[in-house]
Amino acid sequence: MEQLATIPLVFRERVRKNPEVMVQAYKIEGGGYGTRTYRQLYEDVLDFACALQTLGVSRSQHIGLISDNRREWLISDLAIQSLGSADVPRGCDSMEKEIIFILSTTDCPLVIVENKNQLTKVLNGKDSLPHLKRIIMFNEPTEEDRKDAKKKGIELFSFWTVLGDGTAKRAGDATVIEAEIDKGTKEDLATIIFTSGTTGEPKGVMLTQGNYIWQLERTPHLLYGEPGDIWLTVLPVWHSFERLMQYIVIERSSGMVYSKPVASVMFPDIAAMKPHVIPGVPRLWDALANGILRTVRKEGGLKKALFFFFLSVGKKYCTAHDLVFGRVARFTRRVRALDTLVGLIPWLLLLFPRFLGNVLVYRKIRQKLGGRIRFCISGGGALQKDVDAFYRAIGLKVIEGYGITETAPVLSLRDQWKPRPGCVGAVFTDTECRIVDSDALDSAISSAKDGVWMVPPALPPGKQGVIVVRGGQVMKGYYKRDDLTKKAIDADGWFNTGDLGMLSWDNEIKITGRAKDTIVLLGGENIEPAPIEQAIKSFEFVESVVVLGQDKKYLTALIVPSKDLLLAYAEQNDLPKDDWDVLLEHPEVLQLFRSGIDARINHQGGFRPFEFIFRFTLLKESFQVGRELSGKQEMMRHRINEVYKKEIEALFTE
Repeated sequence: MEQLATIPLVFRERVRKNPEVMVQAYKIEGGGYGTRTYRQLYEDVLDFACALQTLGVSRSQHIGLISDNRREWLISDLAIQSLGSADVPRGCDSMEKEIIFILSTTDCPLVIVENKNQLTKVLNGKDSLPHLKRIIMFNEPTEEDRKDAKKKGIELFSFWTVLGDGTAKRAGDATVIEAEIDKGTKEDLATIIFTSGTTGEPKGVMLTQGNYIWQLERTPHLLYGEPGDIWLTVLPVWHSFERLMQYIVIERSSGMVYSKPVASVMFPDIAAMKPHVIPGVPRLWDALANGILRTVRKEGGLKKALFFFFLSVGKKYCTAHDLVFGRVARFTRRVRALDTLVGLIPWLLLLFPRFLGNVLVYRKIRQKLGGRIRFCISGGGALQKDVDAFYRAIGLKVIEGYGITETAPVLSLRDQWKPRPGCVGAVFTDTECRIVDSDALDSAISSAKDGVWMVPPALPPGKQGVIVVRGGQVMKGYYKRDDLTKKAIDADGWFNTGDLGMLSWDNEIKITGRAKDTIVLLGGENIEPAPIEQAIKSFEFVESVVVLGQDKKYLTALIVPSKDLLLAYAEQNDLPKDDWDVLLEHPEVLQLFRSGIDARINHQGGFRPFEFIFRFTLLKESFQVGRELSGKQEMMRHRINEVYKKEIEALFTE
C-alpha cells in the first residue's frame, strides 16, 4: 500500500482509482437495495464535512457518534476525520449512564445520534455535558424532539438537512475540505473508543491515524481482496474490529453491505448480495453452525445420516491434510517428516470420500451463504474448537484473528493460504510479541517508580504467560488517564494485553485465557475460566456459560440452555414443555446437563479436580447485549455478578 498518512487520504486515493466501484449497499424503503459508488460517497463526505465546519467543528475536537451500523455512520466518521477531528463512538445498546460518562469525559461540543432513543439519553444527561451545544440526528427529528432539545439549550439538526446545507455551501468545490485532508498526519487522533466495560469503568482508548495505517499496510498479504469484492457488515461498527474491517474494505476498493447478525435479516441479505467476505464474532459462527446442525437433525432419515457421515469424513480429512502439509501448530518441537508419514495414508484414502462429500453435502451448505464466499473472519473472542472443525470440514474458510481495542485492534491473523488450527495466527509483520511470566510482570508493574517499569524477559515457545506486544498499532494511551497508561505500557513501549497465551515455534499465538479473569479459590488454586467455559459450551444443549468461584471453595456455573434444542429433547422424551421454568427444574433435564458437564470437565479432558463444576444453575433467559454482554458480545462478568446476585449466592450456600 502507498505510504499515505491518514484514512481520509487513503479513501481519496481509492476514489481517484476506482470512482465507479460500489462501496455501500443498504436497504431502502419498499424493498431492494440502494448503492453508493466511491465517487458518490466521497461527495457525501465532502458535503458533510463542509457542513460540520460551518457548525464550528475544527481540528482536534471530539465529536460524539452514537449509532449502530448504517451508511450515514461511515459518512460521518470520514467527514469528522477529514477535518482533523476525532469521533467518540458508541452503539445504541449502550446505557444512558455509560453514554453520558463517555461524552462528558471527552468534552464533545457536538454529538451525532441515530434516533430518538439516543437523543433522549443525551438530553437526560445535559446537566453533565456543559460543552454540548448541538446534536445531529440520522432519523428525521420530530417537532417534539426539537422542543425537547431547545428546553435543554441544544440545537437539534436533521442529518439530511445538514448534508444538504453542505452540498449547497460547497457547490462542488472540493478545495477547502481537501486542504484540511492534506493537513492530516499519522499523529492525528482518529478516534477515542471506550472499552466495553467488561471489567468495570470504560477507558478511552486513543487511536491515531498512524495506528490504523499500520494495520492497513500489513493486511493485504494476509487477507486477499479485489476491487469490487463484497463484504457483509453485521458487527457493531463503533467497536474497533468492525471499524478496521470497513477501513480494509476501503483500502481494497471493495464494497460493504449493511446487515444484522440475525438469521431472518442476514440470510436474505447474503442471498441477494452474495458476499465474498463475512467478518464476525465467535458467537455468530457458533450460532450459524448450531442452526445448520439443528436443521439437519430435524430432517432426520437418510439426509441426517449422510450429513453426519460426511461431516466426520471432512474432519478426519482435515486432520490428515494438516499433518501432511505442515499445518499443525507447534507448541512443542515436532518432526515434520514424521507428521507427513502419519497423515499420508489417511489423507490419500479420504481424498475421494471428501470429494463425494463436497458434491453431496458441503457445497449445498456453502451455497446457502451465497456461493461466492472466499473466506470469513472471526475476531473479538476465541472460536470454539468444535465450531472451527465444523467449518473446516465443510470447506468454509474461517480465518481466526486476535487483537484488542488498544491495538487498533488486530495483532495476528491465521494465514489465509496455510491456516493452522489451534492458534490465532502469526504475529503481524514488524510487531514484536513476547510471552512473559505473569507473576514477574505483576511484580514489575507494582514496584514501578514514578510509573516507569520494564517487561520481564520472554518465555520460550510453548510456555504460558501474559502476552505483551510492541508495534505501530499500539494505542497512544488512555484518554485523561495517564495513570492507567503507565501501568499498561512500559518504558520501552511494550503493551500489556492482559491476555494469557503462548507462542508456537512458528511465532503463532495461542490464547489460553484472560489474566484479569483468573479465579483464585480459597485454597489458593489459580484457575482460568475460559478453557472450562469453552469445554462446557461444546455440549450442544449449552448456549452460554459463566464459570464462578472467586474466593470460594469450589467452582460453579451459570448456564443458559439452548432453548430450541432443549424443547425438542423434552418432546422426544415426553417431558412437560409448556412451562419453561418447570422444565428447567425437571430432574431429567438437570441430569442431562450434569452428565454433559461431567463428560467434558474431567481428568481425561485434562482438567484438575479443583476445576470440576460442583454446582450449576440453568438461567431462564439468554444473555443480552447491554445487560450481560458488551457491544461486541463479550460477557461482562461484573454485570453478570450484579444481575444474578441471588442465583450466585444460592450456588455457594452450603
